[in-house]
Amino acid sequence: MSVIQPWRERSRGERAALIWLAIVTVGLYSVLVPVHAVLYGVALPVAMLLGAGMCAAPLAALVYPRVAIAVFAVSAFLLPLVISPDRDRFWPWPWSVPALIALALFVLVVTLRHGWRLGVLPLAIGVGGSLAAPLMLTEAASANAAAADLIVTASIGAATYLVAVLVSGRMRLSRQLRRERELTTIEQQRRVLIEERSRIARDLHDVVAHSLSVIQVQSSTARYRIPGLADEVAAEFEDIAATARGSLTEMRRLLGVLRTDDQQPQLAPRQGIADIPALVESIRRAGVRVGLSLMPPSREPSAAVQITAYRIVQEALSNAVRHAPGAGIAVTVGEIPGALVILVSNDAVTVSAADPGSGHGLQGMRERVALVSGTLSAGPDPDGGWRVEATLPLEEEPR
Repeated sequence: MSVIQPWRERSRGERAALIWLAIVTVGLYSVLVPVHAVLYGVALPVAMLLGAGMCAAPLAALVYPRVAIAVFAVSAFLLPLVISPDRDRFWPWPWSVPALIALALFVLVVTLRHGWRLGVLPLAIGVGGSLAAPLMLTEAASANAAAADLIVTASIGAATYLVAVLVSGRMRLSRQLRRERELTTIEQQRRVLIEERSRIARDLHDVVAHSLSVIQVQSSTARYRIPGLADEVAAEFEDIAATARGSLTEMRRLLGVLRTDDQQPQLAPRQGIADIPALVESIRRAGVRVGLSLMPPSREPSAAVQITAYRIVQEALSNAVRHAPGAGIAVTVGEIPGALVILVSNDAVTVSAADPGSGHGLQGMRERVALVSGTLSAGPDPDGGWRVEATLPLEEEPR
């Protein structure tokens, strides 16, 4: 992130920190100038100028740290030297209380923003000012008073520097952990998407493999099933059977790449529209109110469409049970001209789900629907529930 950053692009915490720093700077300046003008006898224009250099340095250090350090050093060095000889010796010198607060604030801002190496410079300025001013104005204060001021300044400056180093280290670790969490989340989303696509590929493998197996069997047995078949035609059927066998071999090899070590081949037949009532009944046995309206299409859809329909109903029911516990669910499967329509909706609930979800289920449904050239819409309905609607063409469109 750039140091110079537009206000709108900053986070809420950064905006609040800048506002508070500006308020403290203005308040500190409004106290430092009268104190030095009245109690230390500094001319008002000089007090305003040098006080502005010291109080504005923390704000300037956010963008221009080295310039701010130079301005603060000059102001902090000159301000103790322009005091009046007739001032009250009771007040601390060379660092007044407002000036000491400005020093502590400056050390804090520089160390937090730019690290411990640059934060050493304001601390050295504070200690150096406490040593240099008494040497140049030997009559300004007694040796004991100057020594006491040096001890107080060094103690407060060092304590502030130590706190800033610890806090900046904690903030740096927090930023690193936040970046690691973001990377982990991205990788997890990518892994889930890849797993869902692999699952879709395995489903399609079974569909296509079944069709190729039928083609291979029919082609291989054509000479025995059809009497009087010419030799040229029989040879053509054998070529078709060989091509089908080769395609099956390549598909099995591809499926072996897609399937991970913990995934075993499924021996049960792939589900379709006819298996949706059994799926709904399994959800009902778990105590969920599910209504089903199933009107089988006039002609049997392709195997890919049937698997897609089953998976959409399965995922939509799982999402409804997980994210809307206690809500009633309605499942409708019907036909419109040239397409199969699937609608799964749940009632509104007042209890928030424990798991907010990650959106991977919807992504998987969209992947499947796009594969068969269908459409999918998912989102809240006007009654406060959730609605998933998919339209799957009964005849696959050419791509």
